[in-house]
Amino acid sequence: MTLTVTTWYLEQTSPDDLVPAAAPPAEQRVRIARAEVASPEFSRFLYTSVGGDITWTDRLGWSYGQWEEFLGRPGVETWVAYERDTPAGFVELDAQAEGAVEISYFGLLPAFRGRRIGGHLLAYGTARAWDLDGRWPEREKTRRVWVHTCSKDGRYALDNYRRRGFRVYATEETEEAEVPTPGPWPGA
Repeated sequence: MTLTVTTWYLEQTSPDDLVPAAAPPAEQRVRIARAEVASPEFSRFLYTSVGGDITWTDRLGWSYGQWEEFLGRPGVETWVAYERDTPAGFVELDAQAEGAVEISYFGLLPAFRGRRIGGHLLAYGTARAWDLDGRWPEREKTRRVWVHTCSKDGRYALDNYRRRGFRVYATEETEEAEVPTPGPWPGA
């Protein structure tokens, strides 16, 4: 059985495009911090925990070495949102050629969705994409931040990107085999 999947490619071409989001209520004690030590275990935990119910599968087969290689590249950053010191979600940045920075992954663990963290984390992560060259002097100044989302992602994903100032620059439809969501670990 196949499924028609729509993918939207979005971008910002100036830091002025970024529309901030309100912070979650103070009593939630939400903070965002960069995971400065490359940790394949932690990154895989975030990837599988956030993407397990929305069919993120492309990295499930990565070896420890593949995770290590990716995370060790200059300009790859993982920013993690915590609610009361518990990981709630993440945004992963991937600096590319010609001053582009891709938001390669962004999302919240299921238990933290709908708690006013997503917009705040996306705005914060996008701002970090715009100032990435300040932390990685060997990288070019950011001239473009881009991301893609698809109809398999969370139902509010596309709207959240648009509310943060991202504009759709391309759309495509593909037919994909329908597969069960993998969960955060096999059999979950």
